[in-house]
Amino acid sequence: MFAVLLWVVCPVENAQPMLSLVPRNGRRGRSCKLSSTGVSTACSSAVAHPSRSSEERVYEVVLKQAALVREQRGESALDLKKPIESDWNLLNEAYQRCGEVNAEYAKTFYLGTLLITPERRRAFWAIAVWCRRTDELVDGPNASHITPKALESWDKRLNDLFQGRPYDMYDAALFDTVAKYPVDIQPFKDMMEGMRLDLRKSRYENFDELYLYCYYVAGTVGLMSVPVMGIAPESKASTETVYNAALALGIANQLTNILRDVGEDARRGRIYLPQEELALAGLSDDDIFRGKVTDKWRNFMKGQIKRATKIFDEAEKGVGELNSTSRWPVWASLLLYRQILDTIEAND
Repeated sequence: MFAVLLWVVCPVENAQPMLSLVPRNGRRGRSCKLSSTGVSTACSSAVAHPSRSSEERVYEVVLKQAALVREQRGESALDLKKPIESDWNLLNEAYQRCGEVNAEYAKTFYLGTLLITPERRRAFWAIAVWCRRTDELVDGPNASHITPKALESWDKRLNDLFQGRPYDMYDAALFDTVAKYPVDIQPFKDMMEGMRLDLRKSRYENFDELYLYCYYVAGTVGLMSVPVMGIAPESKASTETVYNAALALGIANQLTNILRDVGEDARRGRIYLPQEELALAGLSDDDIFRGKVTDKWRNFMKGQIKRATKIFDEAEKGVGELNSTSRWPVWASLLLYRQILDTIEAND
């Protein structure tokens, strides 16, 4: 496991040695406008307008991300092999370290990345390592020691990274990635919101609340990934359509995780199933904690599986629109996760 606490409290002066790894003549990473306190003022999270539904709020983020990729598609193709004024050996080592982390802790994901081009593979490794390190803050061995202040430190570090001030080799690899691809900071900041929710919230009143949580912790990954995967040149689909499909795959995968892990989450005092829908099915928290399979539970789960399957259907529409060098690992992810739903039902 990672020594996450050390990374969170890493002093800013440690960033200076990493600057030699950062491109100086390439396109700068996408960033938010920051106030003097380091708080984002131009990019707000999807939770900024609580009076609107979660899907409406998330769709605003989708439109923004799609616009960035549409802008890139309108320009000449990026030369991903263009040399930059940095220490290539150090940068290559940074990417290699990211690959090693994925090979150790995310074996299936790592094998999937071997099906895509080396440049895209490296970018995925860097993004995945940041996501893992972020997730470890609230789910790792040191999670009991993590406070909101520690998450604020990690959030500041993310801002620094996108401003070209990486703290370590993993950060440097990610900055190089966001300098090459139109990857925006917003999905990363929204994932941080998901971590904050896990610190303070263990129940979700309705599906609208759960949808926003699923976006934060998994839908964001889809939005981070589309710029790296690329859209097929021959695709007639709008960029919004492709982004919606990527979002749907993240949401469906997370819903599948929730349905798969009901027992494990209950043992940690967490119930991610919508409370309103449990009540309508005649079920309570106590029923979940007892773990007894009844007809009420079976009927409830069939409804949950049906909804997740429908969202997978939405995701499927976009896979064929991806660059041909990227779509096969995505197909594999979609098919394997759908099979988990079948297995849940088969296991009764």
